Amino acid sequence: MPAHASATPLDDLTLDAVGGVRHDWTLEEIQALFALPFNDLLFRAQQVHRAHFDPNAVQVSTLLSIKTGACPEDCKYCPQSGHYNTGLDKEKLLEIEKVVEQARAAKAAGASRFCMGAAWRSPREKDLQVVMEMVSRVKALGLETCMTLGMVDTEQARRLSDAGLDYYNHNLDTSPDYYGEIITTRTYADRLETLANVREAGMKVCSGGILGMGEAPRDRAALLQELARLEPHPESVPINMLVKVPGTPLEDVEDLDPLDFIRAIAVARILMPKSHVRLSAGREQMDESTQAMAFLAGANSIFYGDTLLTTGNPQVERDRALFDKLGLHPERRETCADDAGAEAALDAAIRDRQGSELFYDAAGA
Repeated sequence: MPAHASATPLDDLTLDAVGGVRHDWTLEEIQALFALPFNDLLFRAQQVHRAHFDPNAVQVSTLLSIKTGACPEDCKYCPQSGHYNTGLDKEKLLEIEKVVEQARAAKAAGASRFCMGAAWRSPREKDLQVVMEMVSRVKALGLETCMTLGMVDTEQARRLSDAGLDYYNHNLDTSPDYYGEIITTRTYADRLETLANVREAGMKVCSGGILGMGEAPRDRAALLQELARLEPHPESVPINMLVKVPGTPLEDVEDLDPLDFIRAIAVARILMPKSHVRLSAGREQMDESTQAMAFLAGANSIFYGDTLLTTGNPQVERDRALFDKLGLHPERRETCADDAGAEAALDAAIRDRQGSELFYDAAGA
């Protein structure tokens, strides 16, 4: 069989079938999509993308670490894990006023969503009170709010929702079969339970995974299958490329071929046609051509800023220049007056070069 020939016939998989919202994708169907000739796969993904989104609009988020380091989980990719020596200083929960200041700067730089991440297994009661106040204060600025705080039960999820939290991020990371090779301190079922609690509380779900952790192609297909099984689909699906951090067990893992990463973006777009697919961690290592191909494959969300909590992210000026080259613009949200206003704010922030030093979490993105 030729390389990337379809392992399972897709002749009966019409555009209507591919572009519709489904939760019953079989692993064989997903693997067949991955196996399509590259041009055919991107063509299908573009058709689906254009049926549901402005193809030249990109949703822009900013992510701030509100509590860094000393996490009790043993995720092998994460520099914030207390199990590994990565040279990362642990920090206490940020003061509310500092978070609001960073959120205000993010909005001035053109972000429509402000995401806050804490390196916890699960928030304690005293911390939950503080983060609820953060949500209320950030939301009052006119920004969408998102948090990643580890596992939350039904009551914690309800309280966060009542505080005004729009999105909750909790990644599945990888396939059920490969999960035990990456994390042992919590189960796959734990992650799915948190997502169910978030959805039951009325919040939107942000959930994706990390590619390039030594997983097999089947694992990438199985990860996307798990995400597509969620009803409804996650509103935001971050697809991360592993950022290899010295001191973590995955620091010497073999690099993932960028074209395999693009394939995953395209398949995610086809499987979850109405979700925002976020080109997330790993962009610092991608050249402009790879990022452009990711947008062509259906990615329509990014994190904007200099760093991603503890790992690098393209600088604002570089992102703005790439948007100009590709004819992209920030997606209009209900939190932004209009695209022109977002563009103007973005330009002003770049001219002033007053970007704040935000610390972002590649694992929670």
